[in-house]
Amino acid sequence: MSESVIADFVAGFNASTVDRGEPKKGRVVLSQKRLVLATKASDGGKVTIPLSNIFDVAVGHVPEDLGKFFKSTVTIAYKQGNQRHVAAVEADDEKITKFSTVLFKALLNGTPMTVKHPARVGGRVTGEEFRPARLSLKPKAVALKTDGSSFEIDLSTVTDVEQTQREIRGATRQTLSIRHMGNGQATTTLLATDSNREMSLLGRYLRLEYSDIVEDLDDVELTEDKTELLVAVYSTGDGVSLANVLDAEPSQVTMLLNDLEADGLITTGEGGTDLTPKGRIVVSDRLEDVNA
Repeated sequence: MSESVIADFVAGFNASTVDRGEPKKGRVVLSQKRLVLATKASDGGKVTIPLSNIFDVAVGHVPEDLGKFFKSTVTIAYKQGNQRHVAAVEADDEKITKFSTVLFKALLNGTPMTVKHPARVGGRVTGEEFRPARLSLKPKAVALKTDGSSFEIDLSTVTDVEQTQREIRGATRQTLSIRHMGNGQATTTLLATDSNREMSLLGRYLRLEYSDIVEDLDDVELTEDKTELLVAVYSTGDGVSLANVLDAEPSQVTMLLNDLEADGLITTGEGGTDLTPKGRIVVSDRLEDVNA
């Protein structure tokens, strides 16, 4: 491989272009142009995947037809000729986390985007216009640089990702609407690009943490009192009595706070009470309903 290597490690993997079943051990080699999965010749040799042929990446998901042997994984969907294939790479959690981030970077860094930021703050539509930008990925964050300014979206603050079509400068374009918490406020950022492939991959990256958090929320039962308390935690500053805000008994508020902490929706410490990423999603959804 003549181009520089950006990842090289030993892992288990399988691909729909070779024999399926239990993953084989071999080298996973990633450059800026291609991904190579290499085993001993007797095990099937190697699979070479140009990065330009990759159209989807899923972390932690393995298609059923590749077997049930995988644990921590990155699954890569790619085209070979007129056919679509998948490959799954398995390693420990730390390697998979690092590899998935490096792979998304190789696929997306430098992508030209059109961005409106912020498009909304709370329920207020801003007067911002769409501007050209360049995308770069960081661990658990997305950075966008425009002429004269730049900003980042922390993946742990993302509360919703929706793909829509919008009219931008006289043309209909695929657009990602990203709702996230920024500077203590619910913020919406709009990102558009001319490539459906890159839009899909970016959506995957943005949902890495969001999807897991939403899945965890399915097991949480929220009463109206708990939801109102979460909004109060988000809205009030230090030193403000939550009992007074909610017009409730302090003992009742303490009980609800204990329940919310047990559900992983808030944290309490010397700095006071803060929302967790799960809690921010609940609050963002409630604020969105109020502003709709």
